[in-house]
Amino acid sequence: MARQAIWRGDPDMGLTLIDIGFIRSERLTPTERAMLYTGRARANAKLGRVAEALRAVGMADAEFAHANPTNDPAWMVYYDTAQHVGDTGHALFDLAILDRRYAPEAVTRLSGAAKGHAATYARSQALSQIKLASLTMTTGDPQEAALIGGGALDTVGRIHSRRLADEVRELSRFASRHRRVDQVAHLRRRIDTVVQPA
Repeated sequence: MARQAIWRGDPDMGLTLIDIGFIRSERLTPTERAMLYTGRARANAKLGRVAEALRAVGMADAEFAHANPTNDPAWMVYYDTAQHVGDTGHALFDLAILDRRYAPEAVTRLSGAAKGHAATYARSQALSQIKLASLTMTTGDPQEAALIGGGALDTVGRIHSRRLADEVRELSRFASRHRRVDQVAHLRRRIDTVVQPA
């Protein structure tokens, strides 16, 4: 529910739901606590609360360092290293848009997620690739960003996920400032064929 609230633009509600999730946190596994801290990081980053977001990323990393999948409930099987670096990378993305000092760490984490997700998590892989392309489009080389974004579009084909469609639209908006670059113009045309404008 917290992830949904954050995605729908209500990070305050996301934080409230995460706080509820932390009730009796001693009963949670380190993986579960790491997952909740990444949600806290993402919500705080959306709110522009840099120190709180960075603190939550650090807490998530500390908890995940103690993760033992054999102790986790079955529903947590998805939360592996790729998911962890992807979720923390998404939080750092929002900080990097505000301040480029956070871009290198966000790139490292999002790259790790894009490379680390198994084929069964193609949507998660594509989300990390699209976020990486958006960040690279904003803080790095637009030609490289177009290559990354094109690779993500190759992976997803037709888009059926609303969240993924929103991320692809965001990439197109970031790319609009580089529309005179041939590779970027081509990427934006491809985006128009796979996702309808919002």
